[in-house]
Amino acid sequence: MSTSRRQFLRTTSLAAAAAVPYFSGQSHSLAAETAAKNDRVAIGLIGAGGMGNGNLRSAAKWIDVMAIADVDRGRADSSNQSLAGGKAQVYEDYRAILDRKDIDVLHVATPDHWHTKPLIEAMLAGKDVYCEKPLTLTIDEGKLIRKVQKETGRVIQVGTQQRSQFQLFVKAIAMVADGRLGKIKKITAAIGGAPSSGPLPAVKVPEGLDWDRWLGPAPAVDYRASKNKSNCHGTFRWWYEYSGGKLTDWGAHHVDIAVWALEQAGQAGEHGGPLRIGGTATHPVAFKDGMPVERDCFNTATGFLLNVAYPGDVELVIRHDTDNGVTIEGDKGKIFVNRGRLTGAPVEALEDNPLPEDAIAKVYKNLPMVGDGRGAHWATFLHCVKTRQEPISDVHSHMRALNVCHLAGISARLGRELSWDAKAEQITGDSQANAMLARAYRKGYEIQMG
Repeated sequence: MSTSRRQFLRTTSLAAAAAVPYFSGQSHSLAAETAAKNDRVAIGLIGAGGMGNGNLRSAAKWIDVMAIADVDRGRADSSNQSLAGGKAQVYEDYRAILDRKDIDVLHVATPDHWHTKPLIEAMLAGKDVYCEKPLTLTIDEGKLIRKVQKETGRVIQVGTQQRSQFQLFVKAIAMVADGRLGKIKKITAAIGGAPSSGPLPAVKVPEGLDWDRWLGPAPAVDYRASKNKSNCHGTFRWWYEYSGGKLTDWGAHHVDIAVWALEQAGQAGEHGGPLRIGGTATHPVAFKDGMPVERDCFNTATGFLLNVAYPGDVELVIRHDTDNGVTIEGDKGKIFVNRGRLTGAPVEALEDNPLPEDAIAKVYKNLPMVGDGRGAHWATFLHCVKTRQEPISDVHSHMRALNVCHLAGISARLGRELSWDAKAEQITGDSQANAMLARAYRKGYEIQMG
């Protein structure tokens, strides 16, 4: 255990400091506790893009960025200046950070296809990790992550920060848990569509970018770019080779809220998963056997209307063409929630019949509520690093929701309905679809389990 983390663990209990409700105006308690230099948490950053920089800036009052790993030297150097005043050690290979004994907490903010490998290797190296969403590129990767987390006991927080937006999403979940909507009948997760690109030419790799290492576990292909579109930074999420498209990008947020609501209502089924998933999807290229025929342009779904059947005749709809947010419909009422508002008759009724004082705390696992949103998500993670509690966005709950997104993607790519055995975590009666629960890792970039 590093000196910095040992000192952090000796600080006054964050739980006691943060027991005051987030809306009380006393959310400075955690910051005050960790303000002293020798109480701050040493962090290593893997993936120095926009999410990594934004996340660590939101946690700046509690952490010191000691090391940064990125395959793009320009990004790594820029992050070093903005996050650490140029004092962090910069690496091209993230494994150098895993070897450091003075760093016990990591932030993984790479592109999606690079989440699983460093996360698992970090857990095996004894590190706690805040990992960006979506946690995996496939369902089978999630099985392995959950297995390793159980075996190592590491604290892993997933970056689904909507779970820490207390007056919006958490309040909506508390209303569900308190029975304000009655029995849930239908949930709609509206996540917006995705762009297309047209053919992108193969061009010279930008200076300072190790393209082979950026591709990592994914197949070796040319670097392609035109104007602000490429198969790399920023727009990687519109290629199935590196992402699940909008279904795992925004789906990882809104489907997570939908599944959380079903679980709090006791309607997610005995094994916490759906029965069937199907519907329609539009892709910018033709597909054969679930794979894009053209490989020089964006290929993830641009639009979709997918229906997910849960036990008890509960329907979850994932679509692109309505107001971004989550609509929860029960036999007593309906609410809508997104990052800007929480509306509906049951919300208006709270004025005369407010939720119990502990309603939000209960659905938030009685964890500290410091601030709101991204900063609160980090505060909760750092609290759990100290106490060894399960964070609000743990790998197990995240994968129950993300599996729905992955299944939606497989259904969209194959163009047919799938049946899901939630207990066995297998697609039934469809060997081709079942084979898509995993992807091969390119030689030299396999997960190191030893």
